[in-house]
Amino acid sequence: MKTIDRARVVHEVGATVRLALPLVLAQLAAVGTNVVDALLSGHFSAHVLGAVAVGTSVWSLAIVSGIGVMMAVPPSVAQLDGANRRHEVGAVFRQALWLAAMLGLLLWFGVRHAEPLVNLIGVTPSLRQDVNAFLHAISWGAPALACYFTLRGLSEGLSLTRPSMLFSLGGLAILAPLGYVFMFGKLGLPPQGARGCGIATALVLWLEMLGFLIYVSCHRNYRGLNLFERFEWPNWRRIGALLHIGLPMAVTLLAEAGLFVATALLIGTMGEDVVASHQVAINVASVFFMIPLGVAMAITVRVGNAVGRDDARGVRYAGFCGIGLALVTQLVSAGVMLGLPHAIASLYTGNATVIALAAQLLVLAGLFQFSDGIQVASNGALRGLKDTRVPMAITLFAYWGVGMPVGWWLAFRQGYGARGMWMGLIAGLSVAAVLLFARFWRSAWRHRWQAAPPEDTMTVRAQAVTLNDHL
Repeated sequence: MKTIDRARVVHEVGATVRLALPLVLAQLAAVGTNVVDALLSGHFSAHVLGAVAVGTSVWSLAIVSGIGVMMAVPPSVAQLDGANRRHEVGAVFRQALWLAAMLGLLLWFGVRHAEPLVNLIGVTPSLRQDVNAFLHAISWGAPALACYFTLRGLSEGLSLTRPSMLFSLGGLAILAPLGYVFMFGKLGLPPQGARGCGIATALVLWLEMLGFLIYVSCHRNYRGLNLFERFEWPNWRRIGALLHIGLPMAVTLLAEAGLFVATALLIGTMGEDVVASHQVAINVASVFFMIPLGVAMAITVRVGNAVGRDDARGVRYAGFCGIGLALVTQLVSAGVMLGLPHAIASLYTGNATVIALAAQLLVLAGLFQFSDGIQVASNGALRGLKDTRVPMAITLFAYWGVGMPVGWWLAFRQGYGARGMWMGLIAGLSVAAVLLFARFWRSAWRHRWQAAPPEDTMTVRAQAVTLNDHL
């Protein structure tokens, strides 16, 4: 990009914004489900609130695993769409559904048998029964969750992001009344507390998935893709190709989620006021993070389209314009956190000690907004190239080789407490940002990617390899 085409920059930024806005709203709706669960649980009892909070933390590991693996779908579909090979999308989609079904069953089993993990975490014995009841109930939503993200991946890979927003917002809208009915025992049902919360969430997941499935089956935007034209048994080569992309992304997301969970657990040893201040700051940071995350999802699609066209210049414009857009959003986030830390903290609590501590952490959160934006946007661009293994290694090193050791040392050896753990987050995210951006820079300028060959070419190559093996 030696000479910058301003018209193309404007076009690329506009296209990314149009894709990203619905995805940002979809992600905010996903965060909203946790808020609804917390509000309903808190009004039921402090005991149920605690059980749901712990259960949601365990369930989030299943969500991250499911999302990570099924994130292989958007770049696969986007590359085919960009290469004008939409007739091949149906075959990829059908195999992705098989993968989702298998993954959903695995997650269902894992969540139902998470009691050893609950005990390992050190959950208060009085909460464990309700935590397990919540997990047993919500586990039935795991298959729907995996299939739902397959449908989302298909739609987003085709640059159709509004359905993701609509169904996420719709799910949020029906969760509150369903949760109220099952938790508090309305319409002739007995009060079920934490179990009722899990039942309501599982039902919402199934309704979202079935609604999305009907939409995809009937809407004109998906005609001609032959999504359901015939039944296909699992094709292990295609499923393996999806896993080749998706598993490293699942590990990457688990590494990041694990860093924040471990940080929360370590801060949990520092006293109630410190824990409360951390909860306030991380909640604010999580909400703001949904914006660059939505932008990163859009970048994946734009880069994937350019790869499908075999357009190296288009890859660079899509990636770098998207990363620049993410930085603009983070400039706003950082300005809010750095400029109004006490005002934001006071929205959550009237405790002066908690407000003061939370304000300090919000300032640190404001400082890592830029590195957080760069790392998530760069990762989104790399996903568009189907480059996931090296980013996985980078993430593991940055978060667990740098972030956690630095945070622990500052918190417990240098006496910085919770601030030290957050400084560790800054260190880990900054290292990830530098290395992931450098990875995309090298890949984009050195053309270190290649669009997937047509299906018939792949078949010919496979046959040639087989023939050579016999000779």
